[in-house]
Amino acid sequence: MTVPRATPADALRSVAFYLLFYPGTVLVLTLIAAQLALPGRAFVRSIMWWTRWHRWCVTRLLGIRVNIEGQAPEGPVLVAMKHESFFEAIDMPMLLKMPAVFAKIELMRIPIWGRAGYRYGLIAVERDQGAKALRSMVAAARERVAEGRPLAIFPEGTRVPHKASPPLQSGFAGLYKLLGLPVVPAAVNSGPLYHHAIKRKGTITVRFGEPIAPGLERAEVEAQVHAAINALNESCE
Repeated sequence: MTVPRATPADALRSVAFYLLFYPGTVLVLTLIAAQLALPGRAFVRSIMWWTRWHRWCVTRLLGIRVNIEGQAPEGPVLVAMKHESFFEAIDMPMLLKMPAVFAKIELMRIPIWGRAGYRYGLIAVERDQGAKALRSMVAAARERVAEGRPLAIFPEGTRVPHKASPPLQSGFAGLYKLLGLPVVPAAVNSGPLYHHAIKRKGTITVRFGEPIAPGLERAEVEAQVHAAINALNESCE
């Protein structure tokens, strides 16, 4: 996908997006802060409202169409998704049912949002803690699996430019082996349209691939997942 040149209309749409989405986010966080002081999971409805609000702003204000291809998995499975922009991170609850996402520990330290993330079931990733962090992630992931929820991870570790194919983070294969779940690779081509201060009108495609069976050797699963998410990403053009 060639990055389209920004137009004056793109700039106006982007301003409208910023003026509506971010103040709406502040309102939702205020509501969540109040809900976190109460028992129960009312705050989950607010998180879902926020992600739906984001999708509405993306489609109605930015003029970006979201195209879903393939079968979105349900239940205990590990979804390995390409990460090109914040779009797919915010949109994840629209793509999967109550996903337990592996999130950087820095995000979990954000006031209000981090506390809500823990209670929602996000799984903190501490890359510099080695085996200790892996054990903690596996324990948290098994709790989410016991609840029947899908897990979602960005196996390359961070956002990458469209078409870039860095190696998978070393912890991915360890999680795969210890959890014993099938892996569903997912491609997304959000970068050229969304990962800019001035966002572009167009179509973002999310494509779910065929499941990769559990029980493969480390080198084999890494090769298969790496090839699959990058081949799917290329095919989203």
